[in-house]
Amino acid sequence: MADDDAESERILGAALLCIEGDEIVHSLVDVMAADASYKIIERAVHIHPTVSELIPTLLGNLVPLGAAP
Repeated sequence: MADDDAESERILGAALLCIEGDEIVHSLVDVMAADASYKIIERAVHIHPTVSELIPTLLGNLVPLGAAP
C-alpha cells in the first residue's frame, strides 16, 4: 500500500508485505527519487509476467488520506 500527497501526486512512503516486494519497491523508490508523480508508474508499460506489472492497478485505486469512506 502506498501513501501519496493528493496535490503533488508524490509517493511519500510505502509498506509492502508480499511476495516479490523487493521487485515492487524498485519502481516506487525510482519515482520517489525522481520527485515525480505516481502516475508515471501507473501509465508505464511493465514487463510481463512480473509482480511489478500490478503496480498501476494499485496506484489507480489510491484515495487521498482523509477522503476514504
